[in-house]
Amino acid sequence: MKKAKLLFLFIILTISLGMISSAPEEGMYPLSEIENIDLVEAGLKIDPKEIYNPEGVSLIDALVKINGCTGSFVSGDGLVITNHHCAFGAIRQASTPEENYLENGFLAETREKEIPASGYVVRITESYEDVSEQILNAASGAADLAERAKLIENKIKEIEAEASDETNSIEARVSEMFIGKTYILFKYRLIRDVRLVYAPPRSIGEFGGELDNWIWPRHTGDFTFMRAYVAPDGSAADYSEENVPYSPKRFLKVNPNGVHEGDFVFILGYPGRTYRHRTSNFLEYQQYYQLPFISDLYEWMINKLEDISSEDPAIALKYASRIKGLANTKKNYQGKLKGLRRIELIDKKKEEEKMIQLFIDSDSDLKNRYGTLLQEINEAYKPRFEHGYSNLWLGSVLRFSAPIRIASSVLSFKENISELPEENYDSLFTEQALRFEGRMKNAFSSLDHAFDKPLLARVIKQAVLNSEQFKIDALKQFESNTDLDQAIDVFLEGVVYQSDILNEEEMMEMISEDPEDVLDIDDPLLDFVKSLNEQFDAADKIMEDWENKMTDLLAKLVEVKREWKKTSFIPDANSTLRLTYGHISGYSPADAVYYNPITTLDGVIDKNLSGEKDYQIPQKLRELYEQKMFGRFYDEEIGGLPTGILYNMDTTGGNSGSPILDAYGNLIGVNFDRAYEATINDFAWDQSYSRSIGVDIRYVLWVTQFIGGADYLLAEMDVDL
Repeated sequence: MKKAKLLFLFIILTISLGMISSAPEEGMYPLSEIENIDLVEAGLKIDPKEIYNPEGVSLIDALVKINGCTGSFVSGDGLVITNHHCAFGAIRQASTPEENYLENGFLAETREKEIPASGYVVRITESYEDVSEQILNAASGAADLAERAKLIENKIKEIEAEASDETNSIEARVSEMFIGKTYILFKYRLIRDVRLVYAPPRSIGEFGGELDNWIWPRHTGDFTFMRAYVAPDGSAADYSEENVPYSPKRFLKVNPNGVHEGDFVFILGYPGRTYRHRTSNFLEYQQYYQLPFISDLYEWMINKLEDISSEDPAIALKYASRIKGLANTKKNYQGKLKGLRRIELIDKKKEEEKMIQLFIDSDSDLKNRYGTLLQEINEAYKPRFEHGYSNLWLGSVLRFSAPIRIASSVLSFKENISELPEENYDSLFTEQALRFEGRMKNAFSSLDHAFDKPLLARVIKQAVLNSEQFKIDALKQFESNTDLDQAIDVFLEGVVYQSDILNEEEMMEMISEDPEDVLDIDDPLLDFVKSLNEQFDAADKIMEDWENKMTDLLAKLVEVKREWKKTSFIPDANSTLRLTYGHISGYSPADAVYYNPITTLDGVIDKNLSGEKDYQIPQKLRELYEQKMFGRFYDEEIGGLPTGILYNMDTTGGNSGSPILDAYGNLIGVNFDRAYEATINDFAWDQSYSRSIGVDIRYVLWVTQFIGGADYLLAEMDVDL
């Protein structure tokens, strides 16, 4: 009788929440799943094998992973299109106050004038192979979870080393698809010589700035052209004048006629991370710990950096990438927080977990195997919550405070050389010292008292005033002070900024002269940071044990959900190549509000008239608009020059720069953002509110031709003028 009641309740809950489905919940399909989707029924006009054909050349051969973004080849001479914000770091590095390519834009009139995108690497997916059996078999005899994790890690390294081929520029990476269950070996072709070709002015490439970030309607010309180069023999090579443009197996054809509302579209790209198969505990940690803590810290850092750089163009250029990155994450986290609350995702996850438990309890075999699984997950999360604030605080201080990082590096160096064997001690010390010296030069270059001192003052005060939550052992010295601000100031002036550790000249001299001098360093700043490190290391060990345990528990949860759902099951995004499809589609973010899915240049002008700093535009753009110089890119049906497009595809971080393709596989836009409501995509996706944003290819081509004067690039892409 009891079993019958449980089964009845399970069925009622399942129907009421709509959890039984024959279709996947989300749309970030890995390569192995593309053949299982009826893309032709959805609107595709070409053979699906044109998208991915493991036995031949297909559209995925035109895709590249470029640092943390996606890009695509658009010519046979290695021309790559990606986002302006993806190339932002390279543009900033190439800029000076006198030659400010970031603000004014950059155009290489000839290939000889293309400039290196320092630090950028292109990766092309060559193949994939399921290596789950090899990896899991290697760990089958593990005595405990820690040993199992180590055996898996070692096997992954072994497989990657065997599959990598430096001679032929092949890098191998094993990606975990389902946690603790499925592992895929991807082989990537590397290209290390990447150059800037054309970047629009920042007022186009970043139009709308933080006001419009994660917002629709959007009018941002977020695109940049780069080019991939290889050695004359086709191998990966660092920048050299002897290098030649890479010839891709496939490049995308550009459709200068664009798209309209309702058209079928799809995206190929490298989405970063999603967490849709995690439990309600994970979401609680996000909502109550990580998201608010990081959002608040980043907002403070942004304000401080903007204040410091407001009067000096050189400093503004120095901090441009950092401010942009912090601002993007801050707004994303704020959107996630709003989304978690708005759709009550934690409660929905808890309802799902109740249903899973009912499903487990309804079958004696399942109950025997998984009866306590969800309870074990709840118990496992207790240390995560207990150390939540302290871990976030320690991690942030060690990451963002330059004085703390320098002192931590000195401590590590001291420890390393104290453990060197007597045999060959001098040569080993010299080797260690040279490496350390290189790291220290980078660390000292990031020292900025105008930022570092108020940052430390802020985070110390925050932790002391909330000592029950943060529990930072090294800060107990401040807890009894009646004038906390003064005590912190005395500490910073007397301990931190009087430390010899922060004297670059003395430190470098000490390192090069005598190892005993380094070992004998006795400094209050080192004592303080040593205490922080000890607590961080202890917390790190707890988190390592927690992760090992969660890997085991979540792997079991995947097994249960497979049996429960009886449907297609898409792994979370993990920076590997994925496909998503949908339609050009508006949406209703609020009562009585509907957003159309295509914006025009009219909106750029309207926003500019508001006078907001983020809505400034080049004078040339305004003149072209007033003269109605739209070339072939004006759309009579829409009644304007299209700038932005909106669609109901499933994207996340890493999809920046992904090509938006029409039903025939032609390029009609470049993905760069999501609507504010869709920042929650990392945790949940729903076609009613999840919308992604791209720059319309017609705006890309118009800006390139009329603002940049780069007609030759349109000719290279075979676009008729």
